[in-house]
Amino acid sequence: MKVTIIVGGRFHAFDLAEQLHKSKFLKQLITSYPKYYINKNFNIESRFIKSFFSKEILHRSLKKISLFDHYFDIDLITSNLFDNKASKIIDFKNTDIIVGWSSFSLKSFEIAGKYDCTKILERGSSHIEYQRDILKEENDLIGVNCKLPSPKIIDKEKKEYDLSDYICVPSEFSKKSFLKKGFSEKKIIKIPYGVDLNNFFLSNKTKDDAQFNIICVGAISVRKGSIYLLKAFNELNLKNSKLIFIGDIERGFEKILNMHLNENVEIIKSVSQNSLRTFYNQASVFVTCPVEDGFGMVILQAMACGLPVIATDNAGGSEIIDDGIDGYIIPTRDKEKLKEKLLLLYQNKKELLLMGKKAEHKAQNFFSWKNYGENIKNFYLSVIKGK
Repeated sequence: MKVTIIVGGRFHAFDLAEQLHKSKFLKQLITSYPKYYINKNFNIESRFIKSFFSKEILHRSLKKISLFDHYFDIDLITSNLFDNKASKIIDFKNTDIIVGWSSFSLKSFEIAGKYDCTKILERGSSHIEYQRDILKEENDLIGVNCKLPSPKIIDKEKKEYDLSDYICVPSEFSKKSFLKKGFSEKKIIKIPYGVDLNNFFLSNKTKDDAQFNIICVGAISVRKGSIYLLKAFNELNLKNSKLIFIGDIERGFEKILNMHLNENVEIIKSVSQNSLRTFYNQASVFVTCPVEDGFGMVILQAMACGLPVIATDNAGGSEIIDDGIDGYIIPTRDKEKLKEKLLLLYQNKKELLLMGKKAEHKAQNFFSWKNYGENIKNFYLSVIKGK
């Protein structure tokens, strides 16, 4: 079996490629990240990697220019640039399976139709129309005008959905969003992601028992439901407590964010994966409350570091968390339920520590990238066998 991966970004593609490479199943990894980054962080031989990092440079540079980002569809421009380049170097004749990330794979999937290649689309979030609709609804609810997926990106992804033989999603939430759009259950394959256990683990460093630190990692944005966590924390006004956000602030969200900041809320810009463990190990509980997120990989990172997790049912947490055992699943946008669970853990230190230990045990024993690799390889092999 030979598998080619197409990814215009990072996502979990390099973890997937590393697992395939170990089994000698990787044919090509076509990426917008530079080879030196992959060589430094993943066990993948350079000869299997094709890098077009000009896409990454262009995308990041143009995104910094607010005027350009406002008038031009940068996501579409750069995804099409990468898509076209990737399609020209794939060895279609000697590839059994093409795994492409959504919005980066249309051209390659069109060409693959002429060959005996199985086309598998990776979609880490919900169906893009569902994503657009819920984000638009959220913009209206909280009174902001943050950017939505463009009509052309939506059209491109829908074409990829139709061309693919299978669509891989990480959670039941994501899967249901496709089923509601009329997709066959046989086409939508659910395989939860993993966590790097070499990087995320509980350290021996003791925490300050007197301090109740709530941590949230990821974009501070409409999509991530940051406003609900801010309001819940401020309304609880817990003694010796702190809310720590680690991530970049979404353009257009700054005004509403600033309205809720105070001395007990700390904003830290995005840090490297290698630095995150330190922050997890200084926290008491991890909270993520997106209105839309196919699978929060930060949930597993926090659990591997011994933190109980509170997550909304739209964060993919239901695939990992046993409600009331190693964390809590709460309804999306339910600020009162979030306050209830935070207060419960704040007032019950023994329960907090016990849930954290159970969360660590689960992540360490059942959600490594090796576990994910075995699941995804078994699926690919069943596809080949079925052909």
